Amino acid sequence: MDLFDDLPEPTQPSGASRVTEELTGAVSAAVTVQPQVTREEEEEEEEERSLKRKRVDSEPRTAGGEEEEEEEEEIKKVCKEGLPVLKGFVAARRGEREEMQDAHVLLPDLSSRLSALPSQVSRVSYFAVFDGHGGARASRFAAERLHHTLASRFPSGETENLDKLIKKCLLDTFRQTDDDFLKKASSQKPAWKDGSTATCLLALDDTVYVANLGDSRAVLCRMEGGGGGEERQSVTLCLSKEHNPTNYEERMRIQRAGGTVREGRVLGVLEVSRSIGDGQYKRCGVISTPDLRRCQLTANDRFIILACDGLFKVFSADEAVKFVLSVLQDGSVERGAGLAEEEVRYEAACQRLASEAVRRGCADNVTVILVSIGY
Repeated sequence: MDLFDDLPEPTQPSGASRVTEELTGAVSAAVTVQPQVTREEEEEEEEERSLKRKRVDSEPRTAGGEEEEEEEEEIKKVCKEGLPVLKGFVAARRGEREEMQDAHVLLPDLSSRLSALPSQVSRVSYFAVFDGHGGARASRFAAERLHHTLASRFPSGETENLDKLIKKCLLDTFRQTDDDFLKKASSQKPAWKDGSTATCLLALDDTVYVANLGDSRAVLCRMEGGGGGEERQSVTLCLSKEHNPTNYEERMRIQRAGGTVREGRVLGVLEVSRSIGDGQYKRCGVISTPDLRRCQLTANDRFIILACDGLFKVFSADEAVKFVLSVLQDGSVERGAGLAEEEVRYEAACQRLASEAVRRGCADNVTVILVSIGY
C-alpha cells in the first residue's frame, strides 16, 4: 500500500512541476545499488564513527567552530529565502444554524512551537479547519489540542526518511487527539456525543502534507500554460478525500463492524464515516484514521483552500478556485490599513467566498481558510 495517495500530474510538466511523489513503506521508485560490505567492516566503521564523535564532543569550541556554525546559519537563511511563504486568511459564517460548530487554526510559523526541527527543514506551517456536529465541543477540542500533540511528536534532528516519520506523526496525532476527546467526553454526565471532521495542512518548506477526516476538503490552485502568448489557465488539484458512508470501501468497513448505512448515513444518522469524537459510532466502524496526501509546491501554485462542507454544498472545487481568482484579479478591491495590496486581495477573496456560499443558500456553517503561496 502506498505511503501517501497520489495526486494527478500537471497537464504541462516543467522542471519544478512535480505534484506528488509515490512512496511505499519499503521501496523507493529510484533504487541505488550499494557495494556489499561485510559485517566485520560495518562494525569497524561504526567503532571509528563512535570514536570520532567522542573526540568532537570532548574538544572545546574554537573560534573556527563558531564561524562554521555562523556559515551554516547563513546557508539556511539563503535556502529559506528561496522557499514559498504561506499566509492564512479565514472567513466564518454561522449560516442558519443556532450555533457555530466550526473551528479553525492558523499557524503560519509552527516552528516556534517545536523543540527542534529536522535538520533538512527550515520552516513549518500549520492550518486546519474542523467542522463539528452534535455540538461544538469536539471541533473546539481538536482546534485547541491537535497541533500541540503534533508538536510533541514531531521528528527532529537527523532524519533519513522524513516522509515516513511525518506519516507516523500525523497518524499518531489524530489517534491521540481522538482518544483524549473520547476519554473526556465519556467522563461527563451525561456523556458528550459531539464529533468533528478535520482537514489539516502541514507545510515543511515547499512540501505540503494534508491529513483529513470526514467531508471537509482541501484544494490547490495551480497555474499552467502561458507559453507562446497563450493565457495561463488554472488547474484545480484535490488534496483530500471525502469520507462518506456511501463510498464503497467506507460502507464495507462499517458493515463488517456490525453497523449499517441507511439513506447515506451511518445507522441512518451520521453523515461521515471518519471523525474525531462520535464515541457512540466507533463500535460501528467510524474511525479516526486520516487520509494522507503529499504535494510538492511549485512557483506555479497560487493558493490552497481549506473549507468545511458548507462551502462545497454550493460550490464545486473548480468553481471555488475560479471565484477566488476573479477576486484576486479585481482591481476594485480597496486597500486596507496596515496590509499589503496582495494581502488585501486574499482577505477580500476569502470573505467574499464565504459570503457567496451563504448567499447561494447554504444553511450550514461555512468556514473557509485561504492559504496564499508566495515566493
